[in-house]
Amino acid sequence: MASTLNSNPLRDPRDRRLPRLPDASALVVFGVTGDLSRKKLIPAVYDLANRGLLPPGFVLLGFARRDWEHGDFAQFARESAEKGARTPFRAEVWDRLESSIRFVPGSFDDDVAFDKLCATLEELDRSHGIGGNAAFYLSVPPSAFPVVLKQMQRTGLANTGGDAWRRVVIEKPFGHDLGSARELNSLVDDVFTPAGVYRIDHYLGKETVQNLFALRFANTLFEPIWNSQFVDSVQITMAEDVGIGTRAGFYDETGAARDVLQNHLLQLLALTAMEEPVSFSAETIRTEKIKVLRAVSLPDDLARYAVRGQYEQGWLAGERVAGYLDEKDIPADSRTETYAAVRLGIETRRWAGVPFYLRTGKRLPRRVTEIAIVFKKAPHLPFDQTDTAELGNNQLVIRVQPDEGVTLKFGSKVPGSAMEVRDVAMDFLFGEAFTEALPEAYERLILDVLLGDATLFPNNAEVEESWRIIDPLEEHWASTTPFRYRAGSWGPTAADEMLALDSRRWRRP
Repeated sequence: MASTLNSNPLRDPRDRRLPRLPDASALVVFGVTGDLSRKKLIPAVYDLANRGLLPPGFVLLGFARRDWEHGDFAQFARESAEKGARTPFRAEVWDRLESSIRFVPGSFDDDVAFDKLCATLEELDRSHGIGGNAAFYLSVPPSAFPVVLKQMQRTGLANTGGDAWRRVVIEKPFGHDLGSARELNSLVDDVFTPAGVYRIDHYLGKETVQNLFALRFANTLFEPIWNSQFVDSVQITMAEDVGIGTRAGFYDETGAARDVLQNHLLQLLALTAMEEPVSFSAETIRTEKIKVLRAVSLPDDLARYAVRGQYEQGWLAGERVAGYLDEKDIPADSRTETYAAVRLGIETRRWAGVPFYLRTGKRLPRRVTEIAIVFKKAPHLPFDQTDTAELGNNQLVIRVQPDEGVTLKFGSKVPGSAMEVRDVAMDFLFGEAFTEALPEAYERLILDVLLGDATLFPNNAEVEESWRIIDPLEEHWASTTPFRYRAGSWGPTAADEMLALDSRRWRRP
């Protein structure tokens, strides 16, 4: 099927009505027994197979420090797929996929294991016809990147020949500051070509994030007012109701700003504020995003316009939850933030004077990610003041998760004999408007890696510009103690006071 679709001379490759199928290839996952692989990667591979989006010559090759045979890994993979797949589990689909599953045991500093990995890929080239094509997914801690990449360089795993391709997928965080990000970029570029490096930010794979392009550029309704003449402010929120779970070691070294603000929220800001690209190729979209990131400015007064917090014990969903300092393996004197909020500006003609408020936090009342475009109030209202006492700003809210969709908030007359205007909302829900279920972000991103479509993946310049914005924040916060906020609240009161300085307030999703 794959070869027929890909070789049909009558088929226009730009025709999106037919699915794009990748070439025969191997997906090699380092750290395949970890949580990310078990909860996201393996279920996503199964869902792609179930949707008919993987070629017949596809191989999943796992590498991890487990004394397993192929059968042990196949059983682990099946259990992961059954538990985590979004599409119905079908035995016949799994049986076909299982026949193309392989496993190589070993540690990252084990030369013999990497030599065996090379030999296994060569064997799969002969048995499954993968044509030398392979994508390597580094589902490993950032500290392991250098040793894995050097092993790949030593064994020639990154080398290509003829029409074959080799790609590497790197999970965030991409360094912990600008200097380390540049070192990592240099290391990766020494082993792979820049075009072969895919940095995954799974938020960019979400359907509602991609719908920003359609919302803005496929309609005449929004783009004319998408500027400082009409927009009062923009709020981008990523709230989580969970704590740190089992990530204590990683999280306490990282914090909310490095974990979420530097990547997810700045990417959402760039997509919201970018100019219309001349095409939707990876290069042109990246060009417009980089322009935005380079134009981002920090406030002069970071003490008032950059707030970080740390949750204390409180109540969530009727249960008492522990404070951050009481979590397992967290030092009693930790000053790591679990909440971060900042006001940013964008120094362009379109956005000059419009504040962008970004916030993220753990142990907040609910899990929600949204982009809220808050419009200016009408310059004149031909009503008595009492008629519009409950009327706020018009808002366009893009809900990234959950309940993916768009809400438009505007004023409407209340039915009755009196003239009374108050806010109402019109909702668009993906789940109601379309019969097809939204694909999981990792499905889209894994498929794009195999297809060689880098549109949704940040490049070196984007990563470095993001750290240019975050590093001064981290330097400012290094000598401060985070504000406390009760679990189950919307963060520290200092964050509310930050917006009150501008006569504004946070949305309550």
